[in-house]
Order: sequence, then structure tokens, then C-alpha cells
Amino acid sequence: MATTNYSCLNRAQLTFEYLHTNSTTHEFLFGALAELVDNARDAGATRVDIYTVKNVDFRGAFMLCFLDDGTGMDYNEAASVIQFGKSAKRTPESTQIGQYGNGLKSGSMRIGRDFILFTKKEDTMTCVFLSRTFHEEEGIDEVIVPLPTWNSKTREPMTDNPEKFAIETELIYKYSPFKSKSEVMEQFEKIKENNGTLVIVYNLKLMDNGEPELDAISDPTDILMAGPPLEGVKPERRSFRAYTAVLYIDPRMRIFIQGHKVRTKRLSCCLFKPRMYKYTSNRFRTRAEQEVKKAEHLMKLAEEKSREAESKARALVLKLSGDLSRESRVHLRQVQDAAFNLSREADVKKRIHEAKLRALKEPKEMCFIFGVNIEYRVQDGMFIYNCSRLIKMYEKVGPQLEGGVACGGVVGVVDVPYLVLEPTHNKQDFADAKEYRHLLRAMGEHLVQYWKDIGIAQKGIVKFWDEFGYLSANWNHSPSDETLYKRRRAMEIPTTIQCDHCLKWRTLPYRVDDVGKAYPDSWMCSMSPDHIQNRCDAPEQKQNVPIGALRKDVKSHEDKIRVQQKKLEALKKNMPIRSNADLKKLPLDVSCNPTLEARASVSSQRARSPPLADIIKNAPSHPPGLRSHALQRKSSTSRFASKAADTHANVTVKKAVTNAGRSQQRLSASAKQNAVSPRIGAQPSTSVRNATPVSVNAKSQQVKGTKALGHKRETPSRTVQSAGTRKRNTIMESSEEDEEDDDEDDEEEEKEQEERKSKIIPTVSESKRLKKDTADVVEISDSGGEVDEEEQVSTMKDRGLLVEMKVNKEWHTGRVTAVAASKQSVRWKVKFDYVPTATTPRDRWVEKGSMDVRLMKPPSPEYQTPDTLGGEEDISAETGSTSDSTRMEPDTTQPTTSKETVESLVLSFRNTLRYFLPPNYRINKEELSSMTPEELASFPLKDYFEQYEEGLKNLCTAYQTRAEERVRTTEKKLQQNDAELTDAQEKLCKLRNNIVELLRKVQEDIEISTDDELDAYIEELITKVD
Repeated sequence: MATTNYSCLNRAQLTFEYLHTNSTTHEFLFGALAELVDNARDAGATRVDIYTVKNVDFRGAFMLCFLDDGTGMDYNEAASVIQFGKSAKRTPESTQIGQYGNGLKSGSMRIGRDFILFTKKEDTMTCVFLSRTFHEEEGIDEVIVPLPTWNSKTREPMTDNPEKFAIETELIYKYSPFKSKSEVMEQFEKIKENNGTLVIVYNLKLMDNGEPELDAISDPTDILMAGPPLEGVKPERRSFRAYTAVLYIDPRMRIFIQGHKVRTKRLSCCLFKPRMYKYTSNRFRTRAEQEVKKAEHLMKLAEEKSREAESKARALVLKLSGDLSRESRVHLRQVQDAAFNLSREADVKKRIHEAKLRALKEPKEMCFIFGVNIEYRVQDGMFIYNCSRLIKMYEKVGPQLEGGVACGGVVGVVDVPYLVLEPTHNKQDFADAKEYRHLLRAMGEHLVQYWKDIGIAQKGIVKFWDEFGYLSANWNHSPSDETLYKRRRAMEIPTTIQCDHCLKWRTLPYRVDDVGKAYPDSWMCSMSPDHIQNRCDAPEQKQNVPIGALRKDVKSHEDKIRVQQKKLEALKKNMPIRSNADLKKLPLDVSCNPTLEARASVSSQRARSPPLADIIKNAPSHPPGLRSHALQRKSSTSRFASKAADTHANVTVKKAVTNAGRSQQRLSASAKQNAVSPRIGAQPSTSVRNATPVSVNAKSQQVKGTKALGHKRETPSRTVQSAGTRKRNTIMESSEEDEEDDDEDDEEEEKEQEERKSKIIPTVSESKRLKKDTADVVEISDSGGEVDEEEQVSTMKDRGLLVEMKVNKEWHTGRVTAVAASKQSVRWKVKFDYVPTATTPRDRWVEKGSMDVRLMKPPSPEYQTPDTLGGEEDISAETGSTSDSTRMEPDTTQPTTSKETVESLVLSFRNTLRYFLPPNYRINKEELSSMTPEELASFPLKDYFEQYEEGLKNLCTAYQTRAEERVRTTEKKLQQNDAELTDAQEKLCKLRNNIVELLRKVQEDIEISTDDELDAYIEELITKVD
């Protein structure tokens, strides 16, 4: 097959219409311009100028020019440029942007109809001319590209075919903007260095109104999209200057547009509180599998060539076995060397294939960097780069897709390697959409983790943005331009600027005078106020970005059921159930028992019934006919409290016995009502037990009305929320614990109700026996325990206290609005003054005296709410007490707490002064220790801090001087090592040359041209000798 002649077969042809078809891949016009900028970067350019030249003779009335100082191209390299799909950059280890050999043609043809390229490299000057106008006017269907070359020194043509050269230059003079050789040479002269490239695009494409798509008039320092600016359009899609500023993740090339330098950005240095997250995954396999297949194909080809060469060498040895002539030995040696080289190349290809096969199985690692854009919060989203080149920008992920304030203003940056995801030809998207969606989901998960780590939601989102000047409620409004807020933003994000000479990035220290300062285009390291980085030979400082970790929450069984229930509800809405076949399509783990789930959700949503007040439990029983009167008394617990206190103060055993019958009648009536209404089952249990006739302690039988009132107010507010209806995006851990506690309380109460129903139904014979037995006593008790009246009065005084409560490691101010007392502890219900409603509840219960609550300042009547004051007045009025002790004002002095606080502050202040005491300060540590609080209050802090700063500066200067000395010493040693290395390399080169000369004298037919061949030959000799 290798000798088959294919000249008679048909060949595919590339028509000039393909030039337009190929250009339509660029939907985003700036993406087409960026293709020409990418070529300059791949060529190693340190500067690229993008400018327009007015020319009314062509469509659009101006020409667009791209001039760079890269390596340039000779004739052969320029000839490969006009080949579609051929690129010398396409290697697996390449970090260059170009991979497809299509960017120059598609990008330039998207901008205009014609382009001409001038390039210089060493002693050659080459011109490439690609024109659709020429093909249309000449009626040519094939793509013809003139490619003349001149000598850069003599400016004479470099060609073996003068006739071809004349035709090429004639076409350029006729259809290009340059009509003579002198005009063409003027374009080469614009390339100042020996190497470089100039691309000129003209006959620009127009819009429907006849105007060019690019606007080079509105802003003389920029190139804009034509047309009026649309609301909500990001600046990178409107301004080419803004787009090129973020085009590369680590810019190392100066970009000038219309003669003005672009302030390129390293996005990670422009964000507030940046944080890096390392991400590894085995999902990105498409590109790696393609590389493995390609390496396997090359390995098989190399092995086949090696086997053929070895077979040929063995056959030649057998053929020349008796021939000892010099020509035969030379020919044999050449064939054996070729076989050896092919065998070695096959081994290399095999090792490459094995390495890529191992790389396929290894997880791919990427680094996500997140930060908050406090300069323009509306410009948030993910910036996704490939080989340091921007592919997608402002991609919303995670909570940003919902359009809320959660994760708003956060910018993410990731550089995806070429072997992980492959970009499309227009470099505006990725080829594998499935793997790209997986990348976005991963970034969304890490974005949520970053939002938790920086803690903006805990401190308050509105409060955070107010701090940086976002005073408007409209999210799209710009921050305030007041000097105060400008300085606040500049303090958090230091200025990072690139040197125009060495291209290193320098971070400038914050200075008040530099806020809003415009830096010159030719900024140099010597202009930096930082004396460490004020010279170009100083190393570039690396950005210190904290590293975070993704902590995934493990879903419980209930959470999984809840997710399945949501899916079931969505399916029910979208898919009506008409038959059993439709029912089988529903999820099995949810559809197996839907009624039980619905019943559980209904029961969990039921509000908890308030417990009975103690006054009703311990009050004397009444006949069934007086039940309505007793229920009316339940609402006024304070009046019952005073009356019951008077009753039980003088109670005796005889009175308890006579009331036993009435209690039994009351009990039987309530038991009957339990069978009718399930709400009575929520009341406390009633037990009958035998007791010896002893005197009753008045204090232990005293009624606690205040407890009933406080507990009654507490219970309705703590309703249990259904697990199936919780749809909040953010649930606090502490609120989850409260809900779990409430669920457990409901379960316990339901069990107690069943037990009460089974025990609370007495028979008639038992009631008669109780009437006769004088030793039987009916006792109704609350499971919460009994609390003394003095304790209840003290707890009532806690209402209205101003306290601070710790929620999620943050202290929030609030007021005690309710108190619940039991025998074991006292609980406060704290209502917060200001909290972010989306993340923190407005009120919460806390145990009095715990570490999560502290007293903020003493309460006063003016800080108490009207309902609190009214509740206390009602209580005092209903109790009927006229003594002053009944209406007791809370003790607001608290001298012990205030004194301890002052002493603690004085001690902390004294220790701080002692710790940071400057050397040789006029006040020593002993004097500081003996100073009184009044003397500490008048301490000269200004002089203290001035001396401290002076001492700190002297210390830093000393360290800096010492470091500079070490740097100079290290540089000297490095120069000495470089000199020694150069000498060693020269000696090695001389030694190699001497060995080659010696071998040639021994064997005249030896051919060694490179060091590798020499090493291989010497190894072969040593192997043969062994």
C-alpha cells in the first residue's frame, strides 16, 4: 500500500466561500479580536499595540492594526499560517493558547473581508495577503494567498521564481491599501525590532444601518461595540479595553489600545478576602482519553517501523556476510544505526503512552479562588480560563443562580488545564458540555463553602455592604464616591501594578494620598514607595492566599426522605395519576406509604396545647355543675394565685379529707370529657395515692400563678414546623436543635396522654370508697416541678432586661421578653434588636446564667415594652395585694458586676501597656503596675504610640538591612557559581570535540553531529567491549 499511486483520485478543495463560513464561529466580536492578541502572546511578545488608521477608501472608513514585538516568522513559518488546521503549537505539554491553526484566518475574516500581514524574523521580511475582495473581483473559487519575501538588509526579493514574485507583488499593490513597494516597506519599518509582526484588517464588516460593528470614535482611547449601551451589559462585553484587562489570568504582556496602556488585572489580587480551594475529580476524562489513543497510535507506528528496520538490518547482514569492502561496511553500519534509532524512538513512544495511561487514571486537580468584588458588587460570577486565557466570564453558579443576595458580589477564578477541558475553536466555550456542567456544579459547592467561611451572612449582609459605601437598596447601583468609602475600599484591596520594563507585578503599600491616583503608562519599579521592591532585579512577591477546604454535610435519613418527598410533589404536579401504571412510575421509597407521611406531617404541624396552670391543678375541686365557672377562673391566673394562697395557708388534714369527694367528682367529669375531646389529653396527669394524715405545709402547697402565665405565653410561640414544608435555604444549627427538642417533647406528651387515659377512668365503687376513706388524698402535680413564690417574683423581674446573646459565635443585643421557671433552671426568651432575618431567628430561648448570655446594661421602665408593663400591672391588680413588695422594681444598680467589669478593664489595659511598652520609655513597667485607674485614664497614649511606631520602624529597618546584605552576598555567590558553570561547560565542550576528532582519526567513516549521538556511540562501544 505504501507504493500505491493516489494521483488519479479526487481531492477535497477549499473554496474562498469557506473564509466566510469559518468566520461565523465567532459570535462574540471581541473574541475574534482576541485571536490576534493570542497569536502575539504565543509568539513571546512583550508588547502589542492595537490601533486604528483612518482610510475612507475602504468600508468602515478605518483599518484595524495589531503590532507586536514577538519572534516573527520566516517564509516557511508564514506559509504554514495559510494552511487551515495546521499548528506547530499543538503538543500535550504546550502552554500556548493556539491549538487549532485557525485563529488568524477566522478572527480576521470575522472583523473584515481582507487582511495583510507583515512579519520580520532575522534577515527576512515576509508579507501574507488574504483577500476576499480579490477573489470576488477576479472570480476565483480557490483560495490564493500571495506570499512575497524580501531580504531585510538589502530589501531585495528572496525567490527562485521572479515571475511568481512579480505576480504576488502586483496583486498586493492592486487590492491592498499599499500601492507601491515604498508603502509596503513603510509597514515593515513600523516593526522597530529585528523580529515582530503587523496585521492590518480592512474592509470591515458593517451592520444593517451601514455603520461598522466597531466604534473607534466615541472613545479615543478605546474600541467599543457599536450602538447605544444597553442596561445590564457587563463592561467587558462593551469595551475592548475592559475585555483585554481580564483576558489573561497572569498577564505578562503590555497591551496598548489607541496608544494608551491597558491596566491589566490579576483578578485574584483585586478581590476582598480571597481564599483558595483545591479540587480533585476523576470526571474529566475525555481529553485525557484522546491523548491516550493518540499516544497508542504513535507507539504502534513506531514499533512497526522499528521491526521493519531490524528485519532489514538482519537481512543485510546475511547478504553481506562475505563482503568485507569498505562501502559494504559503511552501508551496513548506516542501516544498523537507523534500526537502533528507530528502536529507541519506539521505546520513548511506549514510555509516553504508559505515562499518559497512568495520567488518565489519576484525578485531575484544579484550584478555585473566590473573593468579594467590593469595587462593583454587581459584577459577580465565575471567570473560567483555559491555559491562562479567558473562556467564560460572569458564569453564575450555586446560590447566584437564584438571584438573591446570598453569595452576591463573589467572583471565582479557575484556570483549567488543556488536558482537563478542551475549548471550542472560537475559545468562547468548552467542547465537552457535560464535563463543563460538572465543573460549574463543583464551583457552586465550593462557593457555598466560601460564603460560610468568610462569615458575611452571620455579621449581616446589608451591614457588610453599607461599610463599603453601598447605601442604596438597589443591588445594581454603584457604591458611594465619598472619600470615606473610597479609602475604606482601598484599604482592603491594595494597588497591584505591572512594571513597564521588567513586567513584574508590584503591590504598593496603602497611602491616603494614593486613593484614586492615576498612574502613568510607563510606570517603573523605581517609582514604588516600597524600598524592597523599588528595583527591577528584586523578585516578585507571591500573593498569599489562604487555603480553605470543602466540608460536605452528611445527609441524614430524614433529609433524604424530605428530598424524595419534594420530587414526589413535583411529579404529582407535572404528571397526573390516572392509572396504576402512572403510580408505579413514582419513586418507590416515597410512594409505598403516602398516607402515613401525610399523617405525620399534619400531626407535626399541630400547635402544642398550653399546659394547665398550677392554680387550677392545686385548687379545691368543684362539682361538675360548676365546670364553666372553673374554666373562667383559668384565664385569670393571678386572681386565683392570691385566693389559693389564702386558702392553702390554713389548710388542714380534715379539710383535705372533706374535699376529697369533690375532687373525685371533678376527676370523673374530666375523665368523661377526655373521651369526647382529645384536647383534654394535653393536661397534666392526675394520680390517686394513699397518704398518712399529716399537716400540710403551706409553703409547699402555695400556688404558682406566675409560672402558669409565663409558661402559657411560652408554649404557643414554639410551634413545631413540619419536616416536609421546610424550604429555607439556610437553617441555623441551633434552630434545628430546638426543633428536634420540640419534636421529642411532643412524642413524650402523646405517650403520657395515652397512659393518662388508661389510668384516669375510675369506677363508681372506687369513688364511694374514696369518700369513706379519710386517709386518701387527691394530688394534681405538674411534671415540670414546683417553684417557690419568691423565685417566681424574682423571675418576673428579669423581663425587660437588656442582654447580649451569643448565636453562631456572634454576639447580638436583645431584650428579655418572657421568662419560664422550673425547679431545675430559669429560661429567658430573648428578642434580638437587629439580626439578618435570613440566617438568624428573631428570638431564642436561653438558660439564665449560661455562657451564651450576658447582661448588657441595667433595665429601666422606659426600655420595657408596653405589653410587659401592662402584664405586670394586671398581675398586681388581680392578686389584690396592696403591699409595696408585690410591685417590686428590679434592682438596676448591680454594684458588684460593674465593679468587677471596671477592674477587669483596668487590668487588661495595664497588661496591654506593659506588653507593648516601647524601649527606653519614660514610664517603666513598675510605675505602670502601681498606677491607679484615674492615672491610667489620663495616660498619654499619643506619645506612647509614636514611640512604639518609631521603635517598630527601627526594628524593621534593621531586619531589612540585614536581609539586603544577605541578598547581595547570595547574588555574589550565584554569579561565582554561574562563572564556574560556564567554565565547566566550555571544558566539557572542548573534551567532546577532542573525542570526536580522536574517533574520526581512528575510524574515518564515522558521522557524529550532535552530543547525543556522541554519547550513544560511546555507550555502544563500552557495551561491545563488555
